[in-house]
Amino acid sequence: MRCPYCNADDTRVIESRVVEDGEAIRRRRECSSCSRRFTTFERYAGVKTVVIKRTGEREEFDREKIVRGMLAALKNRPVTATEVDRIVSELEEQLRSLAEVTSTEIGLRILEQLRTLDEVGYLRFASVYKNFDGVDDFRREVLEIDDRSFTLRKKEDQGGRE
Repeated sequence: MRCPYCNADDTRVIESRVVEDGEAIRRRRECSSCSRRFTTFERYAGVKTVVIKRTGEREEFDREKIVRGMLAALKNRPVTATEVDRIVSELEEQLRSLAEVTSTEIGLRILEQLRTLDEVGYLRFASVYKNFDGVDDFRREVLEIDDRSFTLRKKEDQGGRE
């Protein structure tokens, strides 16, 4: 691997560690020329899932695009980047076996996770994903959240029985 500092081709691995629940390998490397150290990550680079957008356009699944969207929705909320990374890793794992998936399906899966993680983040993401036009759309979504919360509390009060 080429050194990012001096561009020499002679680097050696000084430490390897499995990370992200076995989904990646973190390697510490040292350059033989300049002696500087750097970290690389190795991930499975199998067949990429193709996302079919609403317009019919197709693009490769982009993990970072999902992370950016979630972080924007969760800005200034009590949710850590680690929690976002966990959700996106789970989503990636679910999609790995699929050759194609619609952006609608991805959005629904993200909304499902956000609903239980942070209701404000859920609303923010939903407002973009569902193309809210105004306050009435927000009001309708808040009422749906309240209805779901009431139904869940009712089930819990009945010991899981309906």
